[in-house]
Amino acid sequence: MASTMEKQLINVLLIILGFSAYQAASRTLQATTMSLRHEQWIARHGRKYHSDAEKEMRLEIFKDNVEFIESFNRASNRSYKLAVNKFADLTNEEFLASYTGNTILPLSQRSAGTPFRDENEFAGPDNLDWRLEGAVTPVKNQQSCGSCWAFSAVAAIEGIIKIKTGQLVSLSEQDILDCDGTPNGCDGSALDTGFKFVQNQGITTEDAYPYRAVEGTCSANNNPVTAKISGYQAVASADETALLNAVANQPVSVAVDPSPFQFYATGIITGECGTTLTHAITAVGYGTDDDGTKYWICKNSWGSDWGEEGYVKLQRDVAAKEGMCGIAINAIYPVA
Repeated sequence: MASTMEKQLINVLLIILGFSAYQAASRTLQATTMSLRHEQWIARHGRKYHSDAEKEMRLEIFKDNVEFIESFNRASNRSYKLAVNKFADLTNEEFLASYTGNTILPLSQRSAGTPFRDENEFAGPDNLDWRLEGAVTPVKNQQSCGSCWAFSAVAAIEGIIKIKTGQLVSLSEQDILDCDGTPNGCDGSALDTGFKFVQNQGITTEDAYPYRAVEGTCSANNNPVTAKISGYQAVASADETALLNAVANQPVSVAVDPSPFQFYATGIITGECGTTLTHAITAVGYGTDDDGTKYWICKNSWGSDWGEEGYVKLQRDVAAKEGMCGIAINAIYPVA
C-alpha cells in the first residue's frame, strides 16, 4: 500500500501533467484561433500569397502584430487606439518601405513666396477644420508607391485653389509623378517637388489623369492645365506657432515621422515619436480635445479605411520644438 508521501507525490505529478496538458491544449487553441483570424483577415482585405511558405510567414507576423495591438489597447493610459487593419501582415520595416517616401528638403532650398506676417504671434480661431470649409477633397490612396510627397502637395494646392476661387477640384498626383522629372518617384522625393512642378508646369485633374500607383511615361501634354500656383513658402522650422498661423490660413504640407502610424485607428497620438521624416501628409486643421489636449488634424493618403476615415490627429503644442513626430520641422504651403 502506498504511503501518504507517495500519494501526495502522485497527486502532484498528476496536477503537473494536467497543467501541462492544459497549456498544450491552450496553445493549440490559440494557434487555431489566430489562424482562423488570419484567414478572415485575408478574405476581408483580399490578400493573396504566392506560396504556403509565404502564408505561414505572414501568419507569424500577423500574430505578433495582433498581440502588440491588443496589448497596446489594454493599457489604460493611451490617448489613441490601434486596430488590426490592412497593414497587419507587414513588419514595421516593410510597411515604412512601401507606404512612405518623403525625403527631407535642405533648409537652404526651402524659400519662395512670402511668409505670413507676425508668425510668432497667433491670431487665428481657436479651432479650425478646412474639411468643414469645403477645402479638402476625399481621402485618396497612394497604395504601395512612396508618392506621399505628391499627395501631400496636391492636397495643399487643392485647398488654396478652393480658398481663392471657390472651386474644389481633385487634382492629379499621377501628373506630378510621371512628369516632374524625378526618377523613381515611388521611392520618395523632396517635400517641395510637387510645388515646383505645379508652379512651373501647372497640373490637370484627377479625372483627366487618374492615379496608377506606378511611375509611367508623361502624357500631360494631352491634358489641359487646370491649376497653377505662383510659388510656395516654407514655414519657420521647429516653430508650432508659425505652423499654426499657416494652417489657420490654408492647408499645409508637412513631413512627419510615421513610426506609430501603421495600426493607428483613432484618438490623438501622444507620447514618444521620433523625428525621422520619411512621410508627408497635409495639416488641414487643429483643435482641442475635451480633456484639453491640443491636436493637429492631418489628411493622410492611405485610403479612408485607415485611421479616422483616412485622417490622423497628432498632439499639438508639445514641449519639443520639432512638434509631435517632427510635424513642425519641415512644412510648406503653396502661394496661389
